[in-house]
Amino acid sequence: MARATTTDAFNAVAEPRRRQILDLLAGGERPVNDLVVLLGLAQPQVSRHLRVLREVGLVQVRDAGRHRMYRLDPEPLKAIDDWLRPYDFAADVLAPAA
Repeated sequence: MARATTTDAFNAVAEPRRRQILDLLAGGERPVNDLVVLLGLAQPQVSRHLRVLREVGLVQVRDAGRHRMYRLDPEPLKAIDDWLRPYDFAADVLAPAA
């Protein structure tokens, strides 16, 4: 089975677990073990998702003693925001009348 490309933020955030990781990191820097507990996943699974997020620049990592600390870098999300902006009108048009 071919591996899906994850060369940009669009593809990286297509996976729900990666979006969950970004949501958790939006609250601040966390060690990988915290993410494992909060997500209820095995450490290798979380690490694979973090690797993809790092490769597209959505996550940065730093070593802090024996821990690897991960933090969100929202800059690559700007491309998604820019793409969605023309569709903002849809929220007004499709909103139910009050």
